[in-house]
Amino acid sequence: MSSSWSQLANLVAAVLFILALKGLSSPKSARNGNLLGAAGALLATVVLFFSGIKLSNLLLIIAAILVGSAIGGISARRVKMTQMPQLVALFNGVGGGAAALISVVEYLEAGAGEPVALAATVFTVVVGSISFSGSIVTFLKLQELMTSRPVIVPAGRFVTILVAAATLVAAVWLVAAPQTWLLVALLVLSLVLGILFVLPVGGADVPIVISLLNAFTGLSVAASGYVLGNVLLIIAGTLVGASGTLLTREMAKAMGRPITATLFGAFNGTTAGGSGTGDPDRPVRSASPNDVAIMLAYAAKVILVPGYGLAVAQAQGTLRELADLLTARGVEVDYAIHPVAGRMPGHMNVLLAEASVPYEQLKEMDEINPEFAMTDVVLVVGANDVVNPAARTDKSAPIYGMPILNVDQAQQVVFLKRSMRPGFAGIENEVLFDPKTTLLFGDAKDSLTKVVAALKAL
Repeated sequence: MSSSWSQLANLVAAVLFILALKGLSSPKSARNGNLLGAAGALLATVVLFFSGIKLSNLLLIIAAILVGSAIGGISARRVKMTQMPQLVALFNGVGGGAAALISVVEYLEAGAGEPVALAATVFTVVVGSISFSGSIVTFLKLQELMTSRPVIVPAGRFVTILVAAATLVAAVWLVAAPQTWLLVALLVLSLVLGILFVLPVGGADVPIVISLLNAFTGLSVAASGYVLGNVLLIIAGTLVGASGTLLTREMAKAMGRPITATLFGAFNGTTAGGSGTGDPDRPVRSASPNDVAIMLAYAAKVILVPGYGLAVAQAQGTLRELADLLTARGVEVDYAIHPVAGRMPGHMNVLLAEASVPYEQLKEMDEINPEFAMTDVVLVVGANDVVNPAARTDKSAPIYGMPILNVDQAQQVVFLKRSMRPGFAGIENEVLFDPKTTLLFGDAKDSLTKVVAALKAL
């Protein structure tokens, strides 16, 4: 492939990446956006093989591509919706780790090079390693292979500062006086810093850190593109870094807390995370599926609030069936989507898209909140912290200041819950004890199936 055709193909790939991000900005076009991004990545890979550059160990490269494609394809098809955040965290880590390793290999193969290139190598090693080890910790937290609560290392603040300072010194020293042992030391320090960076983050703040680490991965890929002299990597990495940064800011805003509170709040006791058991002695009002079906059938307006419990039960299809039945009876039905409902940005949008829920029925928090006061029944399925009034009233609550869905303003509230255990933030929800709240206990899919059957029988 001639140089001109190679450059043209890379330009097309870059445009596809940009169009992919544009498509991913809306649930209606997200599927096409994802396909455009995949097409751009495939084109970029093919161009590399036919661009005329010498590829050493070609068989090993092809074998690695086949193995990686098989692992990625199987994982993507088999992963449960509830485990999607863990998969994203792993993908982030793999990207950052790959960028760091490429820079290390490039240094060992080509030597230090000019100062600017060496600085880019050092930057890639540091940021890519932080992204890798930090993403592994977020995966372990979300997969519950370790506690999701903040983990505070003894004298953690000072240890983190010390490791960060040592990393910075090693990075500057390596640029000023390149030495292989120093590169290895920098790699180790960066990996440790990534772990210390994420350990104090817990609970509802973990998805924000995933987004931030995604931005880190993008920046490391862009820097590795400079090291390799690959413009397409620079473009792709910059796009990922910029979009990840914007998403992190939006998620922090949705949580009602600055990003510094997310990252360092645990040292001050303010990180949103924890677990609890609630007070079993406080009275609540429960009902049968038949009672809930009657409440819904004779309402004029119903708002459905999906949460992580809906994803766990894989009940999105049943919820869609319920909404269709109510609509057929003349009931106005909408879905209230909180920005951080679930375990990752857009979790509920993707979940409901699987059930082919009309996009027009999905309403974001700012749009739907004024409608709760005019709503007859709100059905909350698996959500807790995003509807907890403690975010407005309790300054000691870890979610204080987070904008919430105002379900407590509706005429009646129905909660589908497995038990009285609190949500991810580990605090009770006073709405559960409100006289106008009815609880339907059990698995969300089983409960919704019984409500649907009762509704059909009316």
